[in-house]
Amino acid sequence: METHRLGRTDVEVTRLAFGGGPLGGLFEPLDDRTAAQALDAAWESGIRSYDTAPHYGIGTSERRIGELLRGKPRTGFTVSTKVGRLLVPQDPQGRTDESFAVHATHRRVWDFTRDGIRRSVEDSLTRLGLDRIDILYLHDAERHFEDALRHGYPALAELRAEGMVGAIGAGMYDTGKLSRLVREADPDVVMLSGRHTLLDHSALDELLPACTERGVSMMAASVFNSGLLATDRPAVGAHYDYGATTPELLERVHRIADVCAAHGVTVPQAAMTFPLLHPAVAGIAVGMRTAQEVRRNVAAFAAPVPPELWAELCGEGLLDDRALKLVTG
Repeated sequence: METHRLGRTDVEVTRLAFGGGPLGGLFEPLDDRTAAQALDAAWESGIRSYDTAPHYGIGTSERRIGELLRGKPRTGFTVSTKVGRLLVPQDPQGRTDESFAVHATHRRVWDFTRDGIRRSVEDSLTRLGLDRIDILYLHDAERHFEDALRHGYPALAELRAEGMVGAIGAGMYDTGKLSRLVREADPDVVMLSGRHTLLDHSALDELLPACTERGVSMMAASVFNSGLLATDRPAVGAHYDYGATTPELLERVHRIADVCAAHGVTVPQAAMTFPLLHPAVAGIAVGMRTAQEVRRNVAAFAAPVPPELWAELCGEGLLDDRALKLVTG
């Protein structure tokens, strides 16, 4: 699978990365065997980049990904994880975690201090069973941005200088705050969730121009907007940005599907290809939970998308003016 280098670092990612959120039990429970089969299928398909976080299933995703990767040559893959939430043990008392379908063995504590970040990295390395992290992101720092920028980012830069981390940046959905980070610090990469997709082009306003100007790479996450773009004909109740979709968005996706069908393309194929049209985007991270999903997504990712599709989507008003220049070259 094609790879791309991040910023000015030596860290390379496959253009399609395995998103580890579903491995933490996002939306519904997931057993270890099914998770292992999904990871095995990803490796067999040529995926060599794996993204995870302590937040995903309060460490479950990191543990499961680590069980795959620790048996592989260390130079043969890239793993990214995140900091900002420390996991503190607690008595689950039969409770399920509020965010993921796992037992509430830990609680999350926000911490973007130097000591908190270094402790988080040590904990992640233990769960992963690795000796270093290739990419480290400040995670979901929207409500803690000043602390993350003033204290968290220097801690990441220190870890990068020590060789504990290869590339650093932040993973958020707020394009304005990520643009500030790009302009006020020296990150190598940002991970943007759900804001550079077929349905949301807001990254094209400020963030992607800033990345281009500063030589910063982007990993585009949530390219399916949490599920709405994962099928050709999503039904009522499909997820959009972790919530319920609206009738207007549902109709828009069906209109996109009509145009795609006329070009022999599926909505998921278009959704995975669109973010990569921008030269600053190094890859996309797609959440996957089963071997079947992995194989389906890899096949869709490999399928060619004719340039004429983008022109027609623009002509139908399904891609707005911000995307027009990008998709027409």
